Amino acid sequence: MTDDAGDPAAGGDGGDSGGVGAGGADTETDGDVVADETPADLTIDRFYDAVEAAQRPVLTATQVARETDRTQAEARDHLDALAEEGTVERVDVESDPVVYYPTSWGDLAERERVVMFPTRRQIVVDQPTQYTRAMLADFAHLVDSTGTEPGTRGYLYEIRQEDVWAAPFEEFSGLLARMRSVLPRRSPHLEEWAENQWKRARQFRLRTHEDGYVVLEADREELMGNVARQKLDETVLQADLSDTESWVNDEEIGHVKRVLYEAGYPVIDERDLESGEPLDVTLQAELRAYQTDWVDRFIEQRAGVFVAPPGSGKTVAALGVLEAVGGETLILVPSRELAGQWRADLLEHTDLDDAQIGEYHGGEKEIAPVTIATYQTAGMDRHRSLFDSREWGLVIMDEAHHIPAPIFRRAADLQSKHRLGLSATPIREDDNEEEIFTLIGPPIGTDWGALFDAGFVQEPEVEIRYVPWRDEEAQNEWASADGRQRHMAAARNPAKAEEVRRLRERHGDARTLVFVDYLEQGEAIAAALGVPFVSGETRHHVRQRLFEEFRQGERDTLVVSRIADEGIDLPNAGLAIVASGLGGSRRQGAQRAGRTMRPVGSALVYVLATRGTSEEDFAQRQMNHLAEKGVRVHERTVE
Repeated sequence: MTDDAGDPAAGGDGGDSGGVGAGGADTETDGDVVADETPADLTIDRFYDAVEAAQRPVLTATQVARETDRTQAEARDHLDALAEEGTVERVDVESDPVVYYPTSWGDLAERERVVMFPTRRQIVVDQPTQYTRAMLADFAHLVDSTGTEPGTRGYLYEIRQEDVWAAPFEEFSGLLARMRSVLPRRSPHLEEWAENQWKRARQFRLRTHEDGYVVLEADREELMGNVARQKLDETVLQADLSDTESWVNDEEIGHVKRVLYEAGYPVIDERDLESGEPLDVTLQAELRAYQTDWVDRFIEQRAGVFVAPPGSGKTVAALGVLEAVGGETLILVPSRELAGQWRADLLEHTDLDDAQIGEYHGGEKEIAPVTIATYQTAGMDRHRSLFDSREWGLVIMDEAHHIPAPIFRRAADLQSKHRLGLSATPIREDDNEEEIFTLIGPPIGTDWGALFDAGFVQEPEVEIRYVPWRDEEAQNEWASADGRQRHMAAARNPAKAEEVRRLRERHGDARTLVFVDYLEQGEAIAAALGVPFVSGETRHHVRQRLFEEFRQGERDTLVVSRIADEGIDLPNAGLAIVASGLGGSRRQGAQRAGRTMRPVGSALVYVLATRGTSEEDFAQRQMNHLAEKGVRVHERTVE
C-alpha cells in the first residue's frame, strides 16, 4: 500500500467495508474483542478486523485501542512491535497522528478478500483471483499493489468518473450488474454516484443539422448556458439556435470535446460522417468472434479505440473496419518502419494491390486510395492541406496513445471522419490518457483474461527480480549520486549482466529480447551474451537485417534499446528480460511484456530491479497496467 492509501486526512469520511468477492471467506466483523483474548494478544489478524470495523484502510493507535478494548498506550506499543516485525507499516505524517496499515494484505487470509471504502470510492483486494481483477478492470483503476511473494499481492483500486464514462456497457444496468458481481456488498452511496456519472456523460451531443452544419445540443437549458456557453466563446459557438442548441465552428470540434470533457461532460458524437470516395476492398482473412464484435461495435458507434493485448489481432480487425466502411482510408502511424508493416499487412490480408496503397513520410510522398502517413508528416503545415482536402471515409490511428502529444493532436483534428484508434496500452504518464478517447472515440475491446483463457493470446508469466549490488564501486557511485543520476546508477547495476546471462541459460530454447534504456549497459550485456546490440545508432539496413534474422529464427537473442518498444513487428519472442526501463512507465512495461504475448508458445517476462533502490518502486509501477488486466505479477529477491 502507498502512503496515499494511508492519508489520514482522507480517512475521516468513513465507508462500508465488507466480506469477499468471488470465492472469498466471510470477513464481516463488529469490532468486538474476542472474549478470551487479552490486550497483550494484538495480532495482525485482530488489527485487520479493527481496520474493517473502523471502515478505514489505515488506523491511528487511538482507533485501534477503541476497536480492540485497549488503552492508547497499549495499542501504540503493540502496533510498533508489529511494525518492527514488518507485518504493519508505520507512517508518521506531519501535523497528523501516526497511522498504521498492513504491510501485506495477502498475509491476512488464505483466500481472496475484498474490502470496500465507498465514500472514497476505493477497493482493497488481497490475493485477488484473475476473475476479480478482470471484472474490476471494467469500472475501476488500479492505483497501487503491494507484496513481495507470489500469491500475496494486495491491490488498491479507485473508481474515477472517467472509469464510469468509459465502462463498456450499453446501459447503466450492465455496469451496475458488473459492480455488484465483484464488490462485497451493495453501497447505495457508491451506486448513486456511479449512476450520476453515467448520466453526466450523456448530456451533450454533437449532431449534423439538416442544412449540413454542426450543432451542439444540451439536455437542459442550464447546461448549455452555465457550462458550454461559459467555457466556449463565439469563435467556437458561432450562433445560438435555441436555449439548448448552438451552431459549432467545424474547425473547433476537437476543442469542444476537450473543453467539455475537462469540465466533466463527455460529448456524444452523432454527426453524419463523410464516407469519402468509395473503395471496393475485401478482407481475405477470417475474423475471430471477438474481432467481429469489435468491428460491429465500431460501425455502430462510428468512432472508437480497439484496446486489447498484443497478439490479439487489432490490425486485422482494423482491416475488417476498412472493408465495412468501404471508403478511402488514411492510416496514421508513429514511424516509417510501421508504415512498411501496414503496407505488408494490407497486401497480405486484403485484395488491394500495390498501386492502391500510398505512403507519405520522409521517405516517400504518395497519396492513394489507402494512404499510410506518419503523425509528424500529417501534422506539418506544408503537408496538412493534402490530407484535409481529401474526403477520407476512415482515419486509422495506430499506437493511439501518441495522440495527446501536441504534434499528434493536430492529426486528430480530422474530426469529420470515421476515427479508429489502436492501442494495447492507452496509458500516459502525463495522465492525459482520457484525451485518447476524447479525440478519437470510446474504448472497444475484450476482457484480456477471456483471451488468455481461450488461448487466443498467451498470458505472460511476469516476475520482478530484485538484484543485489555485487560491485562495490558501482554501489558507491549510486550512494553518492542524487536525482536522475542516482536512478541511472541503479538501472546500470553491473550485476544485472550476470543475471541476464543466468536467465538466458535457464531458458536456453526461448527466443529472447533483452531490453535496456542505456547504450553503455546494452553494449556490456550484448558482449556478455555474445549477441548483437540494436539501438538508434545502428544503421537502418543493419537493424532491418538483424530483426529479420530474429523473425526467421536465424538468431535467438537480441539486446535492444527503446527503439524496439513499439512500431517494429517482432512476433516470435518467447522471453523478454527488462534490464532497465524508463522510470515507472506503465506503457513501456506493458509494451515490452507484450513482445511475448502471442497465441502459441511460452510467454516469460523478467523485470530486473536493483534491490533497495528506487528501481523497486519503478518496476512495480511498470507492471501495474498488466496487473490491472489480470496478468499475474510475481516478485523474487535474488541472493
